[in-house]
Amino acid sequence: MPPSIREAASTDPVRIGRSISSFCQDVLDVVAPLVPVVKPQAAFFERWGLAGMAAMDETLRKARNKELLVILDGKRNDIGSTAEAYAEGYLGSAPEHPWGADSLTVSPYLGEDSLTPFVSHAQQTGTGIFVLVKTSNPGSGFLQDLKVEGGTISQRVAGWVERQAELTRNAGHYGSVGAVVGATYPEELAKFREWMAHAWILVPGYGAQGGSAADVRGGFDPEGLGAIVNSSRGLLFAYANPSYQKLDRWQQATERAVVDMIEELRRETSQGRL
Repeated sequence: MPPSIREAASTDPVRIGRSISSFCQDVLDVVAPLVPVVKPQAAFFERWGLAGMAAMDETLRKARNKELLVILDGKRNDIGSTAEAYAEGYLGSAPEHPWGADSLTVSPYLGEDSLTPFVSHAQQTGTGIFVLVKTSNPGSGFLQDLKVEGGTISQRVAGWVERQAELTRNAGHYGSVGAVVGATYPEELAKFREWMAHAWILVPGYGAQGGSAADVRGGFDPEGLGAIVNSSRGLLFAYANPSYQKLDRWQQATERAVVDMIEELRRETSQGRL
């Protein structure tokens, strides 16, 4: 984080938690007028125990107050009542559903019966899930590219996502079940867009992981909808980017990086048609 934030944190977990919360709330103040969605990564809060979880709670509350949609990146899953507990805790309006997220990333690798509690709860609460289909990390092929009947494992998961997306549609084109497909595999991203015509696609890998606006182009539908492009380090740590170091405050660097990303996406993708 920026030097001013790090200096305030010291080595005490409670002070670190407060510094994380302060940083995230400053980021939200900057990005709220510019973007519709934020994606807190649960691991970086959980890393600091109770103090970190308090910081995550404060961050999610601030995001809701800013009228931002929240995708909580927790990659949760389990079976039966445990999956139901995850869904009830993370998805829906607080205080009944304490974390109050609008959507949650979910792993499919425990099977269909581990996903249905999330789908049912999402429909009940007007929220959604993003199922890991083809992730952006270099080692994703270890499991996701394995051949099975009808294609690869990732294609099989994509087929399930598309069926659920169609079943959970209301008045709109897209359902409440979406997919995670990384920008680091642009040709596959375009194919998955074809295969999952009714599913929102969360696209990580843009920016610091090497994905460009041209790489994420295939995630959008012809009208410029359907994809949520995620940039984390490229925006959070823009103050360290030489392109923005002449700016007086780290918040200005973050704002400039967001604006540059928006302009690049409008220029290189169908999103510019909106």
